[in-house]
Amino acid sequence: MGMLEGRVAICTGAARGVGAEVAKLMAKEGARIVVVDPGVGGAGEGGDTRPAQATADEIKAAGGEAVANFGSVAKFDDCLQMVQQARDTFGGLHIVFNAAGILRDKMFHNMFPEDWQAVIDVHLTGHFNVNRAAINLFREQNYGRMILVSSTSGLLGNVGQVNYGTAKMGIVAMARIIAMENQSKGITANVIAPSADTRMTRSVPTPKDPAVAAVREERLRRSRADAIAPLCVFLASEQASYVNGQVFHQRAGELSLYGHMRPVRMVHRNGGWTPETIAEVAMPSLASGFTSLDSRNTHAGLPME
Repeated sequence: MGMLEGRVAICTGAARGVGAEVAKLMAKEGARIVVVDPGVGGAGEGGDTRPAQATADEIKAAGGEAVANFGSVAKFDDCLQMVQQARDTFGGLHIVFNAAGILRDKMFHNMFPEDWQAVIDVHLTGHFNVNRAAINLFREQNYGRMILVSSTSGLLGNVGQVNYGTAKMGIVAMARIIAMENQSKGITANVIAPSADTRMTRSVPTPKDPAVAAVREERLRRSRADAIAPLCVFLASEQASYVNGQVFHQRAGELSLYGHMRPVRMVHRNGGWTPETIAEVAMPSLASGFTSLDSRNTHAGLPME
C-alpha cells in the first residue's frame, strides 16, 4: 500500500520537469492526480493541452488514476474549477502541490512592468489562488497538505531575477502564515526550493565566468528532476503531520532545512541613536553579520521549476 493511498492531489505545472515527476510518484504511491498545466512557454506565452494530457496518460498507463486540467493558476476561477474537478472526478481533495512557473529574467533597471506582473501573477498570486481555492475544504475535513514551491533565487537572491525572487520569497511568508493559521485543523503548509535540471533552469543564460559556468553545469548534470519527488510525497503524507511551516532545499541527494529570518546581531544604546552614532558605533558592530552579495556563495543561483 502506497504512502498516499486513498488521497487526491492537485499538481500544477505538472506537464514537465519537477511537477511531472512529483505527480507521477504521487500516483505511484496511491494518490489520484489532477494534472494541471496550460502548456505555456517558459515566459508564459502560448498554450498547448498536449503536455498535461501526456502526463495524465502516462500515469494511467502505469496503473494510476489521473485527469488533465488546462487551467491557469493566475486565474482564481480556474483554481476553483481545479478543486471542483478533483471532487467531481475523484470524490475529494487532500493535497495541493504548486510547481507552476514562468521566467521573464531582466536586470531591474531594464525590467518592464509587464515582466514584473506576469511573474508575480503566476508564482505569488498563483500560490494564493490554488491554495485559497482548497483551504476551506481542507478546514472542513480537518486535513490537508499544501506544498509550496520557492527557490534559492528568493531565499538567497540571484542577479536578473528580481521579479521571480521576490515572488519566491513571498511564497515562504505565505506558507508560514498559512501553517500558523491552520495547524489546529490538521493542515500543513511547507515549502520546497528544488534545484533540478529542467526546461526552466536551462533557459537561464550561462554565466560568463568559465569557472562559475562549469560549476553550474556540473550541478545541473547531477540534479535530476525526479530526485525532488520523494520529499514531496513524504510532505503530502499523513506521516508528515509534525512537519509544518518549514522550508527545504533539495538538489539530488542533498536535503537542507532553511531557517526563518532571525536577528543575527544586535546593539543597544541608552537614549537611542543619532546618525553619527549609527555610523561610528552601530554599523561597525553589525557589519560582521552582513550577508554576502556574491552569488557564488549561494546554491549557484539556479532558478527552480
